[in-house]
Amino acid sequence: MIVMKFGGSSVANAERIRHVASIIKAYKDKKPVVVLSAMGDTTDYLLEAAENALKGNVDTRQIIDLHNRTQAELGIGGDSISSGELIVLQTELTQLLTGILMIRELTAKTRDYLVSFGERMSVRIMAAYLRKEGIPAKSYDAWDAGIRSNSDFMNAEPLEDVWRTIPEHLNAYKNGETAEIPIVTGFIAKDANNVITTLGRGGSDLSATLIGAAMGADEIQTWKDVDGIMTTDPRICPDAHRVEEVTYEEAQELAYFGAQVLHPRSMLPCIRTGIPVHVMNSYNLDSPGTYIVSKHSGAPNPVCAITMVKHSTLIDIVSSRMLGASGFLAHCFNQFLKWNISIDVIATSEVSVSLTVNTKADLSGLLHDLGQVAEVHAKTNKSIVTVICDAAHSSELLAKGFRALADNGINVQMISQGASKVNVSFVCDDDEAPTIVKILHGAYFGGSAA
Repeated sequence: MIVMKFGGSSVANAERIRHVASIIKAYKDKKPVVVLSAMGDTTDYLLEAAENALKGNVDTRQIIDLHNRTQAELGIGGDSISSGELIVLQTELTQLLTGILMIRELTAKTRDYLVSFGERMSVRIMAAYLRKEGIPAKSYDAWDAGIRSNSDFMNAEPLEDVWRTIPEHLNAYKNGETAEIPIVTGFIAKDANNVITTLGRGGSDLSATLIGAAMGADEIQTWKDVDGIMTTDPRICPDAHRVEEVTYEEAQELAYFGAQVLHPRSMLPCIRTGIPVHVMNSYNLDSPGTYIVSKHSGAPNPVCAITMVKHSTLIDIVSSRMLGASGFLAHCFNQFLKWNISIDVIATSEVSVSLTVNTKADLSGLLHDLGQVAEVHAKTNKSIVTVICDAAHSSELLAKGFRALADNGINVQMISQGASKVNVSFVCDDDEAPTIVKILHGAYFGGSAA
């Protein structure tokens, strides 16, 4: 058995759905379970419809037209199961938006219910098209595949019970008692009260890895529009190349620092079971992709990849009054907890702390509170450039990187090595970041530099 996960861009329209169906057909002998996101921008359309309802206007035409047009283009209007279920879902959606209009309120609980319609409609269309093509398939809402969560709406966590309930729902398929390929909604679940929830960031990836891990799949495939994990963003370095293999830990760090890999939390079921993830290109079926594994099959490359996150704020906190006094760092970190602001990278000494946070956060309260015990400076328009590497060679790698940067007259503003020992991060100005990525990529991988 394998699990195949396709994102929204992969099923954005009839043409893409036909293509994904051809990929599923090619793997049908491996007993695939397919996890889908909503079609294209459907989730954004649903949230936009909710905003319009709050203003007094119920309009579902954009959403309904997309799915009905796709159904017509795929020639599946005659599939009574799909057509009937789509009509029911579309009627239910209109009723929900009418309710939002009447009470003029959109709670987290209602929002989760609202956005679930995208995934629920996409799996029904895909299953119907596969049936039309002669491939037995059945659509599943996530809870019908055993995925249950807590009631933390908009960011729900799967219950421990899923390790039992998912096999209970899918073992008949795995054991060959039924031939219908399960087409399962990603991103959504139900809580103990049968209320729909969403799994938050990386939710569809988490749905796929949960199913794969619970079912003991041979591998979990996540299909994207690139050849796998790349040494850096090809838009910055055209000579970036595919990475054959990374560990779960390296993949988590890549995702934390901007690479379009699986969300870090979606790695947890794989780490627990050791099941590999195969990142593949839906536009290039000949590419071998990238494997994410528990440990390298051979000697790891000294540098795995280079990532970049722009639009950060660098905060310098200095307090000579706290020299030798206990509690300085505790006080600083407590302020971040109070204001619910996450720290990205950090460097410390006894009386100073330098760190970065997301610029989108409102920092006014945090900076005021920190200013009560320290001198605080916040600098915006900063980027984090991270080298994912083998810590055993960190001194050699840092020397090579700094030499390349110095040769190009660039000084970074902060350095941080993560506790995981697989990353070193540099903080610089936003406008310098692409150049730094190019220089480091040239130093570590050869090819063109800045």
